[in-house]
Amino acid sequence: MLEKYLPRIEFDSYEDFKKNYTVNVPDDFNFGWDIVDGWAKEKPSNRALVWCDDDGEERTFTFEDISRLSNKAANYFKKLGLKKGSVVMMILRRRYEYWICATALIKLGVIIIPGTLQLTTHDLVYRANAAGIEMFIALDDDFVVAQIEGALPESPTVKNIMLANGHREGWLNLHDGMDQESDVLERPSGDQATHNSDIMQLYFTSGTTGMPKMVSHNYIHPLGHIVTAKYWQCVQENKLHMSVSDSGWAKFGWGKIYGQWIAGATVFCYDMKKFIPVNLLQKIQDYKLTTFCAPPTMYRFMLQEDVGAYDLSSVERWCTAGEPLNPEVVNRWRDFTGHTIAEGFGQSEGTVLAANFPWFEPKAGSMGKPSPIYDLKLINSEGKEAEDGEEGEITICGLYKNYPVGLFVGYYKSPELTKEAIGSGAYNLKDVAWRDSDGHLWFVGRHDDVIKCSGYRIGPFEVESALITHPAVIECAITAAPDPVRGQVVKATVVLAKGYEPSDELTKELQNHVKKNTAPYKYPRIVEYVSELPKTLGGKIKRAQIRNKDAGAQTKA
Repeated sequence: MLEKYLPRIEFDSYEDFKKNYTVNVPDDFNFGWDIVDGWAKEKPSNRALVWCDDDGEERTFTFEDISRLSNKAANYFKKLGLKKGSVVMMILRRRYEYWICATALIKLGVIIIPGTLQLTTHDLVYRANAAGIEMFIALDDDFVVAQIEGALPESPTVKNIMLANGHREGWLNLHDGMDQESDVLERPSGDQATHNSDIMQLYFTSGTTGMPKMVSHNYIHPLGHIVTAKYWQCVQENKLHMSVSDSGWAKFGWGKIYGQWIAGATVFCYDMKKFIPVNLLQKIQDYKLTTFCAPPTMYRFMLQEDVGAYDLSSVERWCTAGEPLNPEVVNRWRDFTGHTIAEGFGQSEGTVLAANFPWFEPKAGSMGKPSPIYDLKLINSEGKEAEDGEEGEITICGLYKNYPVGLFVGYYKSPELTKEAIGSGAYNLKDVAWRDSDGHLWFVGRHDDVIKCSGYRIGPFEVESALITHPAVIECAITAAPDPVRGQVVKATVVLAKGYEPSDELTKELQNHVKKNTAPYKYPRIVEYVSELPKTLGGKIKRAQIRNKDAGAQTKA
């Protein structure tokens, strides 16, 4: 399958990869028709999805199964009036129906919006009206159902609500509808045919600094994830790959469908209702996964358990993305598995932008080197490309010359925001990093997260990395707290590991620990202990929320 899209698949070095990797983009590419149905014709018995849940249910789907079931679902959706340009939100956690529905909707040209289980009525009303949602497809969950039903009176564009499992009054049922439909579907033509420039998928941003924006991806977006899956995660045809993600996150698109299926990998999905580290470790062992990717937080919590008691030897590639992974965690995981976790970096607006690719040994704490499909540069405060060792804002350049496959094409229904973001021919992520002499990139923090204290610039990640090496700290967030003398001081918000309790003595110990492990002026002058850190729906730490809370407390004082 890859031969259809890559003139060359194997590379001798990172430099060779960076210089010579290209993607052949066919006219009117459609992931459902060209990839899912392509595999169904080429290797119908290859496994597409192995799915299990906490209740002991297990299902295996071949590519032929997904092709057939998605056709039945598509015929049902057509009967309900969905067509090219319609908009559907799916709130399905990790239910296997997500893959069936997504494939069906993509085949029809329906715009899909993933949603998480945490969305409230207020969130859903905003999304329904902003995007013109015509249908919600949800799992049978009391909270989710109540939020959707609560949103309906203020969501006039919504015509149908559907459950993927279970039955409730007033709700359609996906399986009941599919059972009545044919598994034969003709590829749409004429005005219903999809084209590369059409919008395929929307992601709502986390909305930490205002109302969420609608990130628009077109039909060639999945081809950008070949780099994500094949060359960063190193997935293998018909072998099990697991990325831990709810279907409502962009990380799902990164790790559980697009690049993985283009490369022919089998997606392994554990539909856990709650993350319990030992359960995840058990699944990795029992199913003998080949490749694995999870957010840094999950690695941290798994390391609180007896990792050595599990046989993880089947896993040939460990990856992470979402937040920078502290070197201490990387080193401890390598002690147990013999493998260095390969970090990747990106955001909802694109595919993997930089990563630790297989041609070089990852440096613990580094996000790797730039992907070959992006002209990625670090731009300093003077608007020039940063030198080695100098901080700069991560920027994708050259958009007018060669628009990257996989990069978002704007913000849906917002030409002003689109022009602001990419109208100049460059896309500034507002993330700060620096590059070492070997070309590895090192994350400093969001532009707004960098702390300015007594004339020093302090990146939160370097302090977090120092603090996390203390055994008492399982997770932490470093932010700027207002100070009448210094302007800002470093604050640590800390989640303690098992067996530790907050105390003045522990605070002093943590402060001294940071002084010993990084420049002393970076130590946290304020330490606050919490049971959990505030996070976005995508799992990223909401440092801005901590900062705003502290600023508000000072104002009131």
